[in-house]
Amino acid sequence: MQCTLFNDQLAPIHRRRKKTRNELGVHASLDRIAVNVERVLEDANVPASSLTGIGIGCPGPVEWEKGVVRVAVNLGWENVHVGEFLEKRFGCPVSVLNDVDAGVYGEYIAGAAKGSRTCVGIFPGTGIGGGCVYDGQILRGKVLSCMEIGHIKLVSSPRQGATGMTGTLETEASRLSIAGELVKLAFRGEAPNLLKAAGTDLSEVRSKVIAEAIRSGDKQVQRVVEEACEVIGFAVANIVLLICPDTVILGGGLVEAMPELFLKEVSKTAKRHVFDCYRREFEIKCAQLGDDAAALGAAAWIAKQVANTPLRK
Repeated sequence: MQCTLFNDQLAPIHRRRKKTRNELGVHASLDRIAVNVERVLEDANVPASSLTGIGIGCPGPVEWEKGVVRVAVNLGWENVHVGEFLEKRFGCPVSVLNDVDAGVYGEYIAGAAKGSRTCVGIFPGTGIGGGCVYDGQILRGKVLSCMEIGHIKLVSSPRQGATGMTGTLETEASRLSIAGELVKLAFRGEAPNLLKAAGTDLSEVRSKVIAEAIRSGDKQVQRVVEEACEVIGFAVANIVLLICPDTVILGGGLVEAMPELFLKEVSKTAKRHVFDCYRREFEIKCAQLGDDAAALGAAAWIAKQVANTPLRK
């Protein structure tokens, strides 16, 4: 997790990283989040009493008014009251967002989607997260965050994800899914450069390793990544037909490691599967802010709330 302290102009003052250590349990994870905030304040010589508010991005569906993370599969969280915990600890307003919503809002404020009316983000990683800023507001439901695009069923496939669903964007195009296919290639001797770099250890098949294997000439590795890009392209086309965003942002470690490949392949598929009139109305871009996007987006959102800016519902 990354914690960043911003001033009232949303300029970063100090940042710090710390592992969540979700295997220690919910309470320990929450305490580590709070301690990280405290350490950042100490490092910057800023008293906690001067905090205007805290914005935090968490994975999974979020009950945004109550600050509750309903479920975060990768963390083992269910109905975790993050907002209430941090409000009691620091005595200031807290806004809990879905982490990709926060990242997309950050890109909307100062990154790849700056100047857009509406933007959508798709972030392939361990899973695949999605977020949307529609006409300047984070698109959300009455109670819960939305845009759980990674769990939308797109193809007929036996691959199963962490939720038990099959044929979803996440089961077909996440880094974990791609790595699973690549390990098979390495085992069969069809990806010699990947085998040399990572063996057949799934945990070693990281984004940069995949990118380097492609640069070194592993054609089958490139094929697997291109197939994943095609599935993401289908998802982008569906989004364009639904809400016609002017900007679609691709982010996450996979995209950062192979930006040209992802832009080319996702764009090719997406443009091919929408009406002609839509092809000129949206642009696909790579995220520009990296890990800072979610921190900036969460900070900007809580600043907006504290300033009592009316939020369109």
